[in-house]
Amino acid sequence: MQPMRTEIEFDAEGAMLRGWHYVPDGSRGSFPTIVMAHGFSAVKEQYLDDYAAAFAAAGLAAIVFDNRNFGASEGEPRQEIDPVQQIRDYRHAITYACTLPDVDVDRIGVWGTSYSGGHVLAVAAYDRRVKCVVSQVPTVSGPEAALRRTRADLMPGVLAALQADRADRFEGAAPKMIKVVTDGDGGPGALAGEDSWQFFMGSRSRAPGWINEVTLRSAEMAREYEPGSSIHRISPTPLLMIVADHDHVTPTDLALQAYERALQPKKLVVLKGGHFVPYVEQFYETSGAATEWFGEHLFGQR
Repeated sequence: MQPMRTEIEFDAEGAMLRGWHYVPDGSRGSFPTIVMAHGFSAVKEQYLDDYAAAFAAAGLAAIVFDNRNFGASEGEPRQEIDPVQQIRDYRHAITYACTLPDVDVDRIGVWGTSYSGGHVLAVAAYDRRVKCVVSQVPTVSGPEAALRRTRADLMPGVLAALQADRADRFEGAAPKMIKVVTDGDGGPGALAGEDSWQFFMGSRSRAPGWINEVTLRSAEMAREYEPGSSIHRISPTPLLMIVADHDHVTPTDLALQAYERALQPKKLVVLKGGHFVPYVEQFYETSGAATEWFGEHLFGQR
């Protein structure tokens, strides 16, 4: 089946979030539906369309949306990432999906990747409307990941910058901005590393609206974010985790430790490579594993 895509928007308590609704073409009725958003600063055009199309081709509908403050979605301040708000927006998206006539409200799945891979762990832990979850190369501990990405001798300067930005905002100043990725010019970036630079720069032709900056406050909030702490609460909802074995953005060992804390039913897929291999190099492996997991646990639910 070939997928059919329509533009959507929904009110998430004051901000209009926008995206796409995929349904399997040529079919009628209500479908198992996957709710999905992207990771840290990324927008839906950076390969989420490929995943949603793969799901729809297998008979699964999908709701894909840009996170608040990014891409086509509304929200202020622009380019600010509040992980708690993004978790709430996943739940708003589920509520919106449940209003659509071709969505089976008893067969809702969530899919997330990188930062949103952490979000779906938190969503599935507390929202029992979710009947299946796929968490791909997830953030499980913001503080631990930040320590891995920042050299110890640079940490005092980072903390000082966060404190100065907070003081400036208290006096009415606009939030300070930092780059998401850098090309090794020595400037600070939220996601250090050549693979981060290559992914975001390499996908700009697909997503010309992506902007290479976030608020510095986004980095501060990331340091407070611990979605892996609730992973044991996901059960009995089925959990698939997809982990890259050389991931330096969301460190491999942290993800594997989180997987061990999860209860059954669960499944682990380990990829060869770094954080960004799921989207292109191993797209068929990752989309296939997710499709199989959703199919196994949603098609049989009534």
